[in-house]
Amino acid sequence: QLQVVESGGGLVQPGGSLNLSCAASGFPLEYYAIGWFRQAPGKEREAISCITSNGRNTNYAESVKGRFTISRDASKNTVYLKMNSLTPEDTAVYYCASRQTWDQVRCLDFQYEQWGQGTQVTVSS
Repeated sequence: QLQVVESGGGLVQPGGSLNLSCAASGFPLEYYAIGWFRQAPGKEREAISCITSNGRNTNYAESVKGRFTISRDASKNTVYLKMNSLTPEDTAVYYCASRQTWDQVRCLDFQYEQWGQGTQVTVSS
């Protein structure tokens, strides 16, 4: 019943922007941290951003800090990832994931339990 679904991926030119969405269903978003991950072929899965269950704390990996912004619209049960200044190194399948937790700080370290199917982001000229 607990489910998250990513959308918004696609092809974008270097330097461009893309906005990903993570729609949650089957659980109250206010009780769950949401993380964004990405994985390119042959590479390890990388945690890139997260937002805590109270929606107040956000974390970013160094690889995306200053370029990506995570946000939440609780009324729509949706978390967003705005990606700016994209480079070919950002090409990957992007996943969102959720975990029920009261921890409001260390969301990049959480073991997420509900995973979406992924959405492809390709940055190329």
